[in-house]
Amino acid sequence: MQKIILGGALLIIFACQNNNNMENYPVANKIPHILSMHGEERIDNYYWMNDRENPAVIAYLEAENAYTDQALQSTEQLQKELYKEMTGRLVEDDSSAPYLKKGYYYYSRFEKSREYPIYCRKKSLEAEEEIILDVNFMAEGYDYFQVSGLNISPDGRLLAFGVDTLGRRKYTIKIKNLETGELLSDLIPNTTGGSTWANDNKTLFYTVKDPITLRSHKILRHILGQTPEENSVVFEEKDETFSVGVGKSRSGKYLMIGSYATVSNEFWILSADNPMGEFQIFEPRQRDHEYSIEHNGQGFFIVTNKGGAKNFKLMRCPEDKTASLFWETVLEERGDVLLESVDAFEDFYVLSERYKGLSRISVQQADNSHSISFPEESYVAGLGVNAEFTTPSIRIRYTSMVAPNTDYDYYPEDRRLETLKVQEIPGGYPQEDYVSERVMATAKDGTLIPISIVYRKDFKKDGGGPLLLYAYGSYGYSMDPYFSADRLSLLDRGFAYAIAHIRGGQEMGRYWYEDGKLLKKKNTFTDFIDCAEFLIQEGYTSSEGLCAMGGSAGGLLMGAVINMAPELWKAVVAAVPFVDVVTTMLDESIPLTTGEFDEWGNPKDKVYYDYMLSYSPYDNVEAKNYPSMLVTTGLHDSQVQYWEPAKWVAKLREFKTDNQLLLLYTDMSAGHGGASGRYKRYVEQSRIYAFLIDQVKK
Repeated sequence: MQKIILGGALLIIFACQNNNNMENYPVANKIPHILSMHGEERIDNYYWMNDRENPAVIAYLEAENAYTDQALQSTEQLQKELYKEMTGRLVEDDSSAPYLKKGYYYYSRFEKSREYPIYCRKKSLEAEEEIILDVNFMAEGYDYFQVSGLNISPDGRLLAFGVDTLGRRKYTIKIKNLETGELLSDLIPNTTGGSTWANDNKTLFYTVKDPITLRSHKILRHILGQTPEENSVVFEEKDETFSVGVGKSRSGKYLMIGSYATVSNEFWILSADNPMGEFQIFEPRQRDHEYSIEHNGQGFFIVTNKGGAKNFKLMRCPEDKTASLFWETVLEERGDVLLESVDAFEDFYVLSERYKGLSRISVQQADNSHSISFPEESYVAGLGVNAEFTTPSIRIRYTSMVAPNTDYDYYPEDRRLETLKVQEIPGGYPQEDYVSERVMATAKDGTLIPISIVYRKDFKKDGGGPLLLYAYGSYGYSMDPYFSADRLSLLDRGFAYAIAHIRGGQEMGRYWYEDGKLLKKKNTFTDFIDCAEFLIQEGYTSSEGLCAMGGSAGGLLMGAVINMAPELWKAVVAAVPFVDVVTTMLDESIPLTTGEFDEWGNPKDKVYYDYMLSYSPYDNVEAKNYPSMLVTTGLHDSQVQYWEPAKWVAKLREFKTDNQLLLLYTDMSAGHGGASGRYKRYVEQSRIYAFLIDQVKK
């Protein structure tokens, strides 16, 4: 046994124990830390990992990485094969479908073997290309590089964009003169990356983050040539449960500030022609009132749950009378249809809805209102980039679990779909060789849970094949049945792939979300387990072939279900998992905490404390057998701090009684979204798939 002392903390790097034929694995030192709340004490032996500046922490993470590499050494050739397959399905010289905005067609493209996009525009589709930003040159010398929030001034002369070189999602806004190609001296640090131009082409509004919590809490106004110190605050959100953002109506007439919490919103508006004016409140916030606004040219549309409309309804009001007193109903709430958003254009408006768990696009005209029809029973359809207010068509993106991504222009007047771009799969993709299904599992309380499944048509439902079950189940985010070219590498090796549309998402309407949060959060976990048992019962797989995967809040799901039903899973992948629920939600200095009390509960209230403690994965690790596991994180993760998965793995190593493989891999130069770059992400994806394929063989 080798011991190394670093930074005052004793870290046991290698311990002798047979673990899946691996004798050397990292064991973290235990330094008891007492956490007290409600007269109770919890002992956290790995709390010391909460310090990315501690050399012992870095040493531990690097030891885990080395162990992961060693443990997966036998899969190196498979990883190389998977990487080659997945990157081989990328069109090397690819470009997006151009969209029109104020006289230019904008698009992005990739060049062979280059990691980052090149952003371009043309005056017409036949005109000479103008490169507005080549991220490949900008990223030279950086391990991580991300560009976000590209925003062209109304006159088309200036480009504002955000740059993050750490993965912490703290962007510095830069401004480029597109006529001369020069970068202006204006630099605005610590932002969300996005920004909004006023109509004078010299005033920019942007959002800054609290340097500790990373909460988006202020909107500032920048006039070209000013230093950050000279920029003025136009809005500050002092309620720590809210975050803010700023945007512009598609009509170009209004600047709009939104302040968002889990169960309520508030908006402020200002004429985009008057950037030095004061923003005026649209409708004051009220607890449990959620609304969003869209300028329709003469007034505003409002999507709102006012009056108890759980699935939301559509209302409207004049520009000069925005208080709810003046709102008129356009479309009442429908019990079987969730109204997600409205997009307004000069001659029509479009509703994004969810019906029977599937996305739906409805076009509303005076005498031609209809929903757009698509051929498959299970699919994803949503609006793409629609920058122009005056337009005869709308951009739509369509996909399914067997149909590659397709961009359409849809013409409401004659209900015509024009195909612009179909995702190409180099080497060919025989779509007819794959089958998708939508089935229903019955939860313990009788609720029917949709499951979307895809597999090769030669897949046999005899219980002998492997299956990867994926889910998220939080924040009302719906997991749609989308296409993935990467996934073909699993399907072609005999896997089926399934998405469990569990409660906590919003697939089946607003109640679906409300039945999977706060004091009903455990429905999310039991739904997933019930879906797994259904798939085994119906012969799609067995417990020897069933794998599970989830990330972030979906990683919480993974942590909960391996505690509740560890015998069900052959192998589990938990990506950037939120697993130390109670400790994190008690620490309001951690990013995202204060804004999520209405999602998880505030553990300062003992009712929520007890409930969260009853399922928190870290707090419920026990001495028992667990499945094989691969856990991933990023050192600079701003959403789920790296120490949550690191502590969890350390505690699992301490308690688990099996010899199954337990791996932790930390990307030391990335954050929540993983590696930047077009090809780099496939290194991690290859590792994950190789781990799963290898485990189901054992």
